[in-house]
Amino acid sequence: MYQLSSKHIFPSPLSADGDGIVAVGGDLDPERILIAYKMGIFPWFENDNDLVWWSPDPRMVLFPKKLKISKSTKKILNNNSFQITFNKSFMEVVNACAKVKRFGQNGTWITKGLMSAYKKLHDKGHAYSVEVWENFELVGGLYGIDLGNVFCGESMFTKTNNASKVAFIHLVKELSKNGYKLIDCQVPSAHLKSLGAEEISRQEFIKYLS
Repeated sequence: MYQLSSKHIFPSPLSADGDGIVAVGGDLDPERILIAYKMGIFPWFENDNDLVWWSPDPRMVLFPKKLKISKSTKKILNNNSFQITFNKSFMEVVNACAKVKRFGQNGTWITKGLMSAYKKLHDKGHAYSVEVWENFELVGGLYGIDLGNVFCGESMFTKTNNASKVAFIHLVKELSKNGYKLIDCQVPSAHLKSLGAEEISRQEFIKYLS
């Protein structure tokens, strides 16, 4: 297994093992994390002392033009029962995502180290959030890393039905207006697949990044 050094250098994502692990170790310096995303690699672990860097194959992505919105969801959007903002409460969204219980996991992969790193990336203009409000309460949202023409979704949460779906749809529409190539959803999800996400090969995904 490739062990990262203090230098911000990663091996090729094509060298990942069968599980999609590219390397271990290193640190959570925001510059290192940004370099990783630009190469198609992302951090995913449960302990800040045991960092693991991934590039799965296949990769789940969504091309903005292929977004699927069901009739029931269109009704929700037309009702305007939710208020949508961008980058208004980034850390509040991150904290809410960290508290979401996930099947098969004892804790969260959004560790204190990652929270701090993403806050710094947000302050530098590389990480963004979408917030969904209902009666002035934050009820859903998502956040991720912006690479300029590719948005790498990190996590989403919902406290009420459809809030995270509404956040995702508004994100896709906003990115579509600005000519983004795709949204990186990282690993397969039935929820995202229902919205039009699909799997492509790691090699094809890396071509979009370059």
